[in-house]
Amino acid sequence: MNLSPGLLLRDFRLVDETLDMPGSVWIEQGVIQDVFPQGATLPETRLPMHRTIHGGGTLVLMPALVDLHAHFRDPGYPEKETLESGSLAAVAGGYGTVVCMANTKPVIDTLAKAKTLKKRADALGLVDLYPVLALTQGMEGKVLSDIHLLKGPLSKTEPWIRMLSEDGKDVVSDELLYRALQEAHRLGIPVSCHCDAGGPEAEEAKAAGKPREFWSRIAENHATQRVIERARQAQGHVHIAHVSTKESVDLIRKAKGTQQEKTGPQGFTLTAEASPHHLCLTHGTAHALGDATWGRVNPPLRTEVDRQALIEAVLDGTIDAIATDHAPHTEADKLQGAPGFTGLETSFALCQMELVLQDRITLSRLSALMSASPARILGLTDRGRMAPKFRGDLIVVDTEAAWQVNPDLFRSRGKNSPVPGLPCTGRVLITIYQGRVVFESFLSHDS
Repeated sequence: MNLSPGLLLRDFRLVDETLDMPGSVWIEQGVIQDVFPQGATLPETRLPMHRTIHGGGTLVLMPALVDLHAHFRDPGYPEKETLESGSLAAVAGGYGTVVCMANTKPVIDTLAKAKTLKKRADALGLVDLYPVLALTQGMEGKVLSDIHLLKGPLSKTEPWIRMLSEDGKDVVSDELLYRALQEAHRLGIPVSCHCDAGGPEAEEAKAAGKPREFWSRIAENHATQRVIERARQAQGHVHIAHVSTKESVDLIRKAKGTQQEKTGPQGFTLTAEASPHHLCLTHGTAHALGDATWGRVNPPLRTEVDRQALIEAVLDGTIDAIATDHAPHTEADKLQGAPGFTGLETSFALCQMELVLQDRITLSRLSALMSASPARILGLTDRGRMAPKFRGDLIVVDTEAAWQVNPDLFRSRGKNSPVPGLPCTGRVLITIYQGRVVFESFLSHDS
């Protein structure tokens, strides 16, 4: 990859999980070389040929976002999304690192398939993509995938495999799930769990004709408890995906409090994510869009009580990260009931409006939830902060920019946004990947 010889980002508000101050940042050969507080002498006369971007003292410079949960639909579903369109959507939304789920066609269930996708993404040079390896062959829940053949820890032998998941499904067999968690523990990486295995109570409610919003709640709560128990047994790292119910929040909070400081015989690691749409929207939005069509997502949008419980979980640390669950579909698929929303290009604005502008959290805390914390969950210690030796993956944000969501203008092929026409505040203007500008919306202070 051709790295930029130099990039000076001058006169910005610098924000990361521990930083909020005026200053400037110097990037060279894809890596942050120095961070200068306001008033410091910038060594511009000694810098090699470089580009300077001016923040004017008002624009915000933050670490690029890290998404733990996205669907690029590649290979197999080019009508929904491709690696190229998904990557363009990611950089437009401010993402420098994206974890892509394995429910493609064919399923990413071998190291060779994952390696091919990684190589294609690296050749594009837009985002650092990490393919998820499925837990079972074909995601059929019968036989373990190639994970048992991999050498560990993966961060050293296959550094581009950072997460395992059967997302979109649950591994129904307790014995097989336990074995998969043991393998993940051996490899030193988390298993992202889509908690939807209903158990007898949910199946009875479904058979009795109860509405989806009723039995799906039982299913999520049951499955959340189940994977927490299996994680304890396997002493592995379970990451709960797209938490949506108050009861699941309570289960995760309680389990985190009884992890025995991760040192006892039953020590295990538990992390969790929430999506922007579950943090910001309720079932009223789903009803307005169409419960069985444009408003359908899995798990469903819940009640205001659930939404407030999720926000409280963000505030107290029960929720570790915000992940998009970007799930693009065609119009025909949505009309036939395909669950999922596009989310990469609206996630920052939605979270800023709901959490920061409502004075629930600081911008630094939002940066932690969308950058540093997900990077830590993946074991990526070289990104998510603005400090020397960290990757030059940064975004320029206008936190006061007013704009309106127009899915027709999305870079993603999926136009199935849950918030079409929504007036938003806060926009990503520039995305920088390894010191190179890979996305520009508009610039007012660029030399």
